[in-house]
Amino acid sequence: MPHTVRFLRHPLSLTVAALMSSTALAQPTQPLDTVQVVADSLNNSDSVVEADTLERYQAEDLGEIFDQAPQVNVGGSLGIAQKLYVRGVEDPLLNVTIDGANQSGSLFHHTGRIGLDPALLKRVEVSAGAGRATDGPGALGGSVRFVTKDPDDLLRDGERFGGLISAGVGSNPESYRVSTTLFGRFNDQWSAMGTLVERDQQRYEDGNGNEQAGTEANQQLGQLKLLGDFGAQRFTLSHEIRQDEGERTQRPQWVISGFNRLYSLDAERQTSTLNYGLRPQEQTWLDLDATLYHTTADVEQNVADRWGRYLGESETTGVSIANTSRVGNHQVTYGLDYRDDEVTAGYAEDPTQERESGEIAGVFIQDDLQLTETLSVGVGARYDRYRLTDNSGLSYREDDVSPNIDAEWAVTDSVTLSAGHARAFRGPKAHDAFKLEGAANSPDLRGEQARNSEVAARFEQGPWQLSAELYRSTIDDVIADPLGRPTVYQNVGDLESDGYVLSVDYQWEALSAGLSFHHNDIELNGQPLTVYEYNGIGNTIGDTWAAHVDYQVNNDWQIGWRSQFVEGISDLETSVGSISKPGYGVHDAYVRWLPTSSEDLALTLTVNNLLDKQYLDHASNADFEHIPGYEGIVGLAEPGRDVRLGVNYRF
Repeated sequence: MPHTVRFLRHPLSLTVAALMSSTALAQPTQPLDTVQVVADSLNNSDSVVEADTLERYQAEDLGEIFDQAPQVNVGGSLGIAQKLYVRGVEDPLLNVTIDGANQSGSLFHHTGRIGLDPALLKRVEVSAGAGRATDGPGALGGSVRFVTKDPDDLLRDGERFGGLISAGVGSNPESYRVSTTLFGRFNDQWSAMGTLVERDQQRYEDGNGNEQAGTEANQQLGQLKLLGDFGAQRFTLSHEIRQDEGERTQRPQWVISGFNRLYSLDAERQTSTLNYGLRPQEQTWLDLDATLYHTTADVEQNVADRWGRYLGESETTGVSIANTSRVGNHQVTYGLDYRDDEVTAGYAEDPTQERESGEIAGVFIQDDLQLTETLSVGVGARYDRYRLTDNSGLSYREDDVSPNIDAEWAVTDSVTLSAGHARAFRGPKAHDAFKLEGAANSPDLRGEQARNSEVAARFEQGPWQLSAELYRSTIDDVIADPLGRPTVYQNVGDLESDGYVLSVDYQWEALSAGLSFHHNDIELNGQPLTVYEYNGIGNTIGDTWAAHVDYQVNNDWQIGWRSQFVEGISDLETSVGSISKPGYGVHDAYVRWLPTSSEDLALTLTVNNLLDKQYLDHASNADFEHIPGYEGIVGLAEPGRDVRLGVNYRF
């Protein structure tokens, strides 16, 4: 069978910022907008990635969205194989949404499950670790919220119609990208936008100049969005289609080999979303948000010389309703959510032969209480009920309560301390479509329980922001299918993810600079995690440094640089032998020019992997090839130097 990113800063950037403040800042310029990642209080997102950063570095896939966020890693140099990790925990253990639509399906364990185009994004919000009741059901390792642009984000005051044409070429891989967005306002209440994107790339070369087979791809995306704004009420209706086609290795996260040959592998995602907001003026008790969504995602692989075409599909329908009431010094958010998941798989003759279905229903409440001018407390809980009917006809019923509490104290105008503890529950759910055939669930399968504790401190004075955060997360009764046959999902043990983040940021007029550091230890039953052994759970990643400098030379020119340094790991013990993960440092840079001194025309030159570094990302599948019998078990090396030229024209 087939099977504006701001973060916690580190003091080392004080030296960098001090040197630059005596040179680059000598001449007055326009202030630089904040585009980096900030460590917010525990009540909010741990990091926020803004559209400006994505545009300057011409981000083209999931991995390039989070290059400045050391707590967030993406493994897999090929877009269709990319997997997201937050503090070492893989995205199936996160709650991931696009405009409120949950992305819950899992299709093929050797591919990723989050497909999107960075050009559509307005921002990305990441909450690390089990957190607030509003993070959604099953957020064992946190939540990731992708928010796309609305017509109001593009239309200027008094403007009725406009368009944005974007084109770009890249050197490694040889690629082109063309996108067209049209937006308009029908009247004072209704507006709309439509986007078409096409991107085509050839095989890329790694830092040693070796061509990586199975990395060519053709991607198309289309999105339509209708917005109705009636003051107190706001409607958004959108539909998005994303396709990714190409010839990939049978297991796209590994290199080509005798047992991992090239075959056609195509993926598609369609999402329809209706968002509704109700915010009457002078009504402190009513601030309503509701989302209704439907998502289908499928992958088709044609192993032509063996079993032929095999298809997997996930379908998700859901609704969430949340209202916020402000009463005295309380801000209370409460609501409900419901989701129905169905995963099917099969050969071309009967693509729905294998089937699993599940549903999740939850209610939640979160109260933010301002006790004094300097002390605030958040407390909340959610109740979730899980139902699953698996491919063998077995039924599972699990439910539990997930409480949380946090506090923030402004010790002085410059110093803020915070702490929090949260729990999260997730019952058994539908599994990987490509594993349904021949797989089974243990009859005594139990739900998973997560606990997350954090303490943090933040210092802000003048142009300086310094932060430190210490966390410990555990997930008990982790569900996985261990290596070997038969494939049986079972409770394999307890996961621990411990670490800390240090960060410093300096911003003064035209200059923004900073450095972040993240240390994480993630283990299952006391053993380090690797993606090969426990696909879908987590991965061990070395200590990570992320640095950036952005400088607004004048109104027309902007330059920037960013680097990521990952420390090597030696003698990492796995169940099949010892492996190592060599360290690396990667540098990117950009120059942005506005020839007409306005955003109507922008030219951007970006160089990724500036020094042509040869490396295997720690978030990718590690190198097991030195172990007898495991030849070919290694992820794809990252691309070498890539020069991109992009042009954006607005009319």
